[in-house]
Amino acid sequence: MAVSLCKRMPVPANRILLVFVLALLPVARSIASDCDCDGPSVAPVPGIEILLDERIDLVRGKRVGLVTNPTGVDRGLHSAVDLLARHPQVELVALFGPEHGVRGDAQAGEHVGSSRDRATGLPVHSLYGEHREPTPAMLEGIEVLVFDIQDVGTRFYTYPYTLAGVLRAARRAGIPVVVPDRPNPVGGTQVEGPVLEPEYASFVGLFPIPVRHGMTLGELARLFNEEFAIGAELHVVPMRGWTRARAEPGQALAWVMPSPNMPTPDTALVYPGTALFEGTNVSEGRGTTRPFETVGAPFVDADALAARMNALELPGVRFRPVRFTPTFSKHAGELCGGVQLHVIDRDAFLPVRTGLALVKAIHDLYPERFRFLEGDAQNQGRPFFDLLAGNGWIRQAILAGEPLEAIEARWQPGLRHFEELRRPYLIY
Repeated sequence: MAVSLCKRMPVPANRILLVFVLALLPVARSIASDCDCDGPSVAPVPGIEILLDERIDLVRGKRVGLVTNPTGVDRGLHSAVDLLARHPQVELVALFGPEHGVRGDAQAGEHVGSSRDRATGLPVHSLYGEHREPTPAMLEGIEVLVFDIQDVGTRFYTYPYTLAGVLRAARRAGIPVVVPDRPNPVGGTQVEGPVLEPEYASFVGLFPIPVRHGMTLGELARLFNEEFAIGAELHVVPMRGWTRARAEPGQALAWVMPSPNMPTPDTALVYPGTALFEGTNVSEGRGTTRPFETVGAPFVDADALAARMNALELPGVRFRPVRFTPTFSKHAGELCGGVQLHVIDRDAFLPVRTGLALVKAIHDLYPERFRFLEGDAQNQGRPFFDLLAGNGWIRQAILAGEPLEAIEARWQPGLRHFEELRRPYLIY
């Protein structure tokens, strides 16, 4: 009589385990697909997609003006210009460009003129030239303004103040503003740095918020509109799938450069600290392939500076000595010594503390060569470092040799107040 081997021979334990694991795979995939976790597998859905798929009522049948730049894209990297221009229920009639322009082809601080968009033929109104906010003539015939731009989470980036100008102009004209939200690429949990003092208000800091504010542009719009009495009709279209602890885009959501010197998410992470060098005679790395991650000057000994910085044991970062020659901006064509910042723990890293520690270290090592740039007429005589810091006392404290810990302690009360101020405006 033939006997079935499957009844007579024991099944190996490892084969049973394999069958069990394979059986659970569909369940695991289902759980992972629904998980709003911190991993890079689930891309946040930007507000522009939610607007066109679920909140089209905000723009349906209306003449739309779009404030955007190359970062205004969906997950498929389709431009908001194209998405709105081709949508059958939307009439896109004008474009508005911030610093660097609608197509992102202007360098930092470069005057951007009004023009006509070559791809769509639409008029392009500059908000970083003669005018910093839309004029009545620009808004003539427009029924709703859409503001879709990626911010970088730092007070002295200019896009939030372009948004504030749009809100003010829209209120005067009786036009609603729609802000499809986007991630804060340096996360939304940590806030850091001094809160801007009103007498240092400028286009690199209009409102009393800290250097690293931990808010999305949609949340900032709500804060500006209510706390600083703009009073526009504002509609923020939230993202889906983004949490405050999640640093996006750049992981699951593609990174599009918000400006020519913001090439990667790593740049955005260090920017709240190393951009302070824009107010000094030390290169902040413009004209290199790693702007803001690389700082230095011809008078800096790279090895000495790296050793000094690493001895501080600042959280989440290490410093590597580098030599570099900028192709433009400060010290163009000159060999510079300096350091490159390598962030090894994004959660622990404190960019403002790190940037100030670097400024102080170079000042202390080279007190006769380092200098803060003097104020000019454009800045009403105020040193640019003070406008970036949002006060005059940090520069004075560095010159006086005060320790970094004392500088940080001084800004803590304002920071705690801001955390309470922002709480009602947080969406995520």
